[in-house]
Amino acid sequence: MRLDKYLKVSRIIKRRTVANEACDAGRVTINGRPAKASADVKKGDILEIQFGLKPVKVRVLSVQETVKKEEAGKMYESL
Repeated sequence: MRLDKYLKVSRIIKRRTVANEACDAGRVTINGRPAKASADVKKGDILEIQFGLKPVKVRVLSVQETVKKEEAGKMYESL
């Protein structure tokens, strides 16, 4: 699944366009490497997102195309 779509579906970032802009600005990394919005996300990957002064680091637990709002938090775990 594309990185920007994963960030939206998992509700780490609310809008796909915002996720796309964060990737373009170089604020998102996958396993320590800067990632474009089109990068492939797989189970077990470590994502790091810079939100201002607060970095968010998560491990991907599952990759699903659609998920209910209540279950979105189960797609990743915070590190």
